[in-house]
Amino acid sequence: MGVDARCRLLPALLACSLAFSSPGAVAQPAPDTVREGGYTMTLEQLGARHPFTLRGVDGSDSVTFNLRADEVATGAKLQLEYAYSPALLSDLSYINVLLNNGIAAAIPLDRENAGKNLRQEIQLPPYLVTDSNELRLQLTGHYTLECEDPLHSSLWASIGNKSELQIAVERLNLPNDLAILPLPFVDHRDQRQLQLPFVFHANPSATGLEAAGMVASWLGSLAGDRGAAFPVQETGMLPAAGSAVVFIKGSQALPSLNAPAPAGPMLSMVPNPGDEKGKLLLVMGRDDAELKQAAMALVRSSSSLSGPTAQVERMDAAEPRLPYDAPRWLRTDGPVRLGQLANEQRLTTRGYTGGPVVIPLRVPPDLFGWRAKPVPMDLRYWYTPREGRVKSTLLVSNDDRFLRSFNLPSAEQLDGREERTVQDTDIGPMVRQQANVEIPLQLLLARSELRLTFKFDYLKEGECHDILLDDMVGRIDPESTVDLSAYPHFMPMPNLEAFSESGFPFTRLADLAETAVVLADNPTRHDISTYLAVMGKFGESTGYPALAITVAFGAKGLSLKGKDLVVIASGDQAWLSEWRPRMAAVHQGSTRSVVMAAAEDKRRDWAPLDPRTVERNRLTDLSYSSDGASAVFMGFESPAESGRSVVLISSEKPEGQGLAQRALLREPGYERPIQGSLAMVREKQVNILAQEYSYSVGELSLWTRIQWRLAQYWPGLADAF
Repeated sequence: MGVDARCRLLPALLACSLAFSSPGAVAQPAPDTVREGGYTMTLEQLGARHPFTLRGVDGSDSVTFNLRADEVATGAKLQLEYAYSPALLSDLSYINVLLNNGIAAAIPLDRENAGKNLRQEIQLPPYLVTDSNELRLQLTGHYTLECEDPLHSSLWASIGNKSELQIAVERLNLPNDLAILPLPFVDHRDQRQLQLPFVFHANPSATGLEAAGMVASWLGSLAGDRGAAFPVQETGMLPAAGSAVVFIKGSQALPSLNAPAPAGPMLSMVPNPGDEKGKLLLVMGRDDAELKQAAMALVRSSSSLSGPTAQVERMDAAEPRLPYDAPRWLRTDGPVRLGQLANEQRLTTRGYTGGPVVIPLRVPPDLFGWRAKPVPMDLRYWYTPREGRVKSTLLVSNDDRFLRSFNLPSAEQLDGREERTVQDTDIGPMVRQQANVEIPLQLLLARSELRLTFKFDYLKEGECHDILLDDMVGRIDPESTVDLSAYPHFMPMPNLEAFSESGFPFTRLADLAETAVVLADNPTRHDISTYLAVMGKFGESTGYPALAITVAFGAKGLSLKGKDLVVIASGDQAWLSEWRPRMAAVHQGSTRSVVMAAAEDKRRDWAPLDPRTVERNRLTDLSYSSDGASAVFMGFESPAESGRSVVLISSEKPEGQGLAQRALLREPGYERPIQGSLAMVREKQVNILAQEYSYSVGELSLWTRIQWRLAQYWPGLADAF
């Protein structure tokens, strides 16, 4: 097959030069900028939060990456950024590049370039690339021909986490079989943001959008942290290439689509007429009720489907959810075992450079910790005791914030103490210890990572006697617990950060039974795309589909009671006119006009976590017009029912909703979080315009409520209690 023919097989986003560039590049000082283009992933994007520092005679570190089930690698290379110690002997020292334990390259470390920032292109054999891969960088280093210290300070190399891995792929044609779901629409191996178009034959009804919201939340949950966007195609138009989800009601038909006519609630997988390797997931019904039933069968029972088409005969109603019972949230009614948050393999680390044990924590964002004690963690751990008097340590941190350290006594230092005796385990003699760790609640709110790092020291026996045995194991006992039961649920509102990070307060019930999304009477496809992105975000937060979401249109939807409201509006927003006295910003006319209410006119009943430290940026009225696109996130109490929340996502042009979606998904350039009570999004800018608290959700005890109220006005008096 010629080069031109092979290029036509690659995805459009991949430059042909990627797979077929010449080998044998020479190491040279790194340029000021990283070359763009191609299907690339930096080591940072693959999980290397910091540059790799390889130490010792055999130091190494690694990242993992995957290929989709419908891809096969045709070419691969690594644009490696690195530096190394000037003390290394060039004849005996190398940086080895290993792909799935196979040697892909050995980079000699010559003295001429030692201590410089270098960049080299490494060709990786595509036959070593599988669906799940480990890329390991290993230093084989020596500084003397005589006896050497295997962990001497001169034995080091640094690998930049901006190094780029570039993969060329050829797409495969998967079968039209519902049994492979969620493939190819969501592939857990894919680490890129999910971009999956939704197609409607005609303007969907409220019930049809509820069905689409269920599917979007399910897909968003499966996509996870990488995020999910669901661009809505022009009505009745299929994407020219790739996969999509298509909603068909009654006798509706799409051009060139060979689909079975619905004979009830049905699901089907068919090829995309414009792309034989793309798939269309058809959600079908003769009316809205059947369409919704088909969607519910998809999100609840996809693992039991098979064949190209399935007709839903019966679907029992789901059990109602309880507050704060989202599968991905930590329980707050008692201690939670760390073994429930990570499997035993992830709780174990091996060797001097085994890396930390990382435990993801997702906490309800409304836990109230004002003047409360830190979160208690009963930490139990095992480790391999070293010989002699060495100083090994267990470091405990939350994200990158250090919390505690614990000494790991050697076998000699244990000194026969009964509570620290060595026990035989399945991986050899180990010591079991227990410690109490206190974690400030504010470090855990929303989501964070608990990082536990075993730092093993080794005994230096003297010249020509040092032997590096890399046989240590550290293990966090799965019976370790963290306990959040002491904290009430209470939050001053509005709080757009809680909305953008966790979907709160809407995700308080994982099925969104108390949430309604209100759109204009004739929403644009951009508005619907934002709605679907919000549903995907909520599903990612809870790990549960939006089975009970309500969708409403126009001004009638604004009066819904018993619901927290997400309102999405663009263009003409006259239907929001009755709310304008309660809104901090509005759009008027054909161009943008943002009116900020004076702070003196706003009621503020509640302060944030510590009311004595808040800085209130009081803004005067501001009005301006512009032809540029923007989007506004605004939070306030529902005019229809006290204690209920509204988040308004508005733009003066339909296209501005795309900016709202990028900010919500934290796309590159939009990393700044959406916070406060009013935030504006412009091109790669997220500006916080106001932070005013006018109501609250949740409950406090009477005594805490009194103290909280006193602290707002007489901080010294509150301290006396």
